[in-house]
Amino acid sequence: MADDKDVLRDVWFGRIPTCFTLYQDEVTEREAEPFYLLLPRVSYLTLVTDKVKKHFLKVMKAEDVEEIWFEYEGTPLKWHYPIGLLVDLHASNTSLPWSITVHFKNFPERDLLHCLSSSVIEAHFMSSIKEADALKHKSQVINDMQKKDHKQLWMGLQNDKFDQFWAMNRKLMEYPTEEGGFRYIPFRIYLTMSDRPFIQKLFRPISPDGHAHTLGDLLKEVCPMAINNDDESRRYQVVIHGIEPLLETPLQWLSEHLSHPDNFLHISVIPAPSD
Repeated sequence: MADDKDVLRDVWFGRIPTCFTLYQDEVTEREAEPFYLLLPRVSYLTLVTDKVKKHFLKVMKAEDVEEIWFEYEGTPLKWHYPIGLLVDLHASNTSLPWSITVHFKNFPERDLLHCLSSSVIEAHFMSSIKEADALKHKSQVINDMQKKDHKQLWMGLQNDKFDQFWAMNRKLMEYPTEEGGFRYIPFRIYLTMSDRPFIQKLFRPISPDGHAHTLGDLLKEVCPMAINNDDESRRYQVVIHGIEPLLETPLQWLSEHLSHPDNFLHISVIPAPSD
């Protein structure tokens, strides 16, 4: 098996080839060429699309430009979800490059949060990290850090600096050996076929009798529909970072290695493709 640090690197440096196209009804002075970009799975759309915005603004008048937002096949893309989660949820079984439509008008207030500066993204990101640490360590680790340490986590993500981020984030992934894992696992399960944004409950990585809980144990308790019975054809895929982990994988290991930088394990349950 690969060294675990390699897993962290592979997750961090995962990229999605993406083609951005301007919405056909946007008013332009000349034709807008598509823009291609490799998007980092672990980042946020509004954090890594300045080049996209500049590219399309070249062909538009200032009075025709409002807040930028993105859409995939009619679905507005939530910028506060990590990019990798958006792909897993909406485009797991589509061919690459991922095709995103860019809008500058008619912001969908009911579907999206406004994001007018990177400070909004930073606030959301740090809020998630604090929530995750409340679950893992009763907030003790994040509260023991200084403000500059919090800033290092954010700057590591913003500037795509793996070593800078993990120098600080590894503290959030530690736990007393005798406990065998975190207090609770920070996770969210997303269902494309549900009106609920996600499922989130308290779930311990270790059972009362000392056994390590697995991904399958979590799904059986929290989202049983995701588990396929042996006698039926596969209805759902369980996807994390673009892969389908074995249901026997220990949840603690997944939390340490496949969590996003916000320290949450983002799990997508999507309909299995029909052959």
